[in-house]
Amino acid sequence: MKKRTLAVILALVMILSLAACGGKTNTPAAAEHPRKAAGELIAGIAQDLDESLNPYQMVSAGEKEILTNVYEGLYKVAPSGDYIPAVAESYTVSEDGTVYTFKLRDGVKFHNGNTVTVQDVLDSFATCKELTVDSSLPSVLDGIEVKAEGNDIIITLPAANNDFLAYAALVYIIPSGSAEECKTNPVGTGPFKFVSRSVQENIVFEKFADYWGEPAKLNKVTCKIYEDNTAMITALNAGAIDMACHLTLDQIAGLGDQYNVLEGTMNLVQALYLNNARAPFDNVKVRQAMCMAIDVDELLSITADGHGTKLYTSIYPAFTKYFDESLAKLYPYDPEGAKALLAEAGYPDGFKTTITVPSNYTPHVNAGQVMVQQLGRVGIEAELVEVEWNTWVTDVYKGRNFDTTVCGFDASTLTANALLSRWVTGASKNMISFSDPEYDELIAKATAETDDAVRTDLYKQAAAILAKDAANVYTQDLAEFTVLNKALSGYNFYPLYRIDFSTIAFN
Repeated sequence: MKKRTLAVILALVMILSLAACGGKTNTPAAAEHPRKAAGELIAGIAQDLDESLNPYQMVSAGEKEILTNVYEGLYKVAPSGDYIPAVAESYTVSEDGTVYTFKLRDGVKFHNGNTVTVQDVLDSFATCKELTVDSSLPSVLDGIEVKAEGNDIIITLPAANNDFLAYAALVYIIPSGSAEECKTNPVGTGPFKFVSRSVQENIVFEKFADYWGEPAKLNKVTCKIYEDNTAMITALNAGAIDMACHLTLDQIAGLGDQYNVLEGTMNLVQALYLNNARAPFDNVKVRQAMCMAIDVDELLSITADGHGTKLYTSIYPAFTKYFDESLAKLYPYDPEGAKALLAEAGYPDGFKTTITVPSNYTPHVNAGQVMVQQLGRVGIEAELVEVEWNTWVTDVYKGRNFDTTVCGFDASTLTANALLSRWVTGASKNMISFSDPEYDELIAKATAETDDAVRTDLYKQAAAILAKDAANVYTQDLAEFTVLNKALSGYNFYPLYRIDFSTIAFN
């Protein structure tokens, strides 16, 4: 009886305690994120930045996607794909499409505390024209006249160019005379300012308190470099980093439940890129055979459980009006047909080759592994060679010392020219040494054309040449998997290769 009475009393005490707490149970609260109070996010990235941090000398997409948090142009791209005001607050264009007038925003500050002036803008355009490594920009900047009238920047083009706003957004505004300094100490107008960099280790940014626009919600962002993918996953599971982009399904499967998995598209043209200047890839029949030897459906199934969008040329689906699915009919998967073409090309027993891939990009490594098996079915003995990122940039991308490589190319602007002009004969970005006079002529005509319908048709014709000539073995626009700690939210995907830290916040 006494035990029963005691139990009743304890039960009443519990009920009263719950009532005092508003009816909530006394379960332990979830542990607070260790960096929430400081407002710091640590992101894992798969590659170090290039040697120079100067905005006009950015080579890799991986560098651009990070440094667009620091640098801005007169306009910039939004998650919707629209170009929105940045250092300029508005613009107008003349009826003939040759004169753009940008009105500078009042009071925009550089990260060094100085106010942006029209002279900074004039000098930025001049410096960009001199230093840019973006092969699509010189043809756009050549011949333009840039002058200032009051607080307006007036840019006169030699001919109308309906894509000019997109290219103007690539002219990042930096302080006059700071091009050399920006190689190691970037100074821009973006929501984050550069703090420090430790080569092969990290790059650190902090919130720019005097940002002209919506301020960043984080106080500090540290990007830690993990060129070893296993190390990145280990760091995620240990809580050492809060987010990572460009992950594979296999990597995500190995993570704990502390992350939200976000899916978008990478907006990349992944392909087996072929050195058209080196035998046997200088033979169009060999290239066509390789296209027919690769089963893209199988590749997507094995590497990404079917996620991703099949590609047939150097255009990805975000460029809707240029994306031509009919090109899929050119070289469908046909191993017997591939063998026949190889025999016609003088390689009845196939040949040996190498596929060089940057080891820090798992999606490309995985695709390369599948391709080795598929090419082997038609007699092509391919060896997968994994190299460090910097070696890949130096030897493959810049040095063009390779047979084939798996990688992905993005667009610097939301224009077909940004994707297609790199394959013009002699272009600095034409790492495969593709050369076709008809292709060059089509790109030149499209660049100068003012009628949108005509320009679209010209670009589609050019893209079709890349497909018909089998310039490369096109595979996919990869699915984009980003993981973000559940204590954070606000990440946005962009139609260009970009990681925007400014909208991310702790919950």
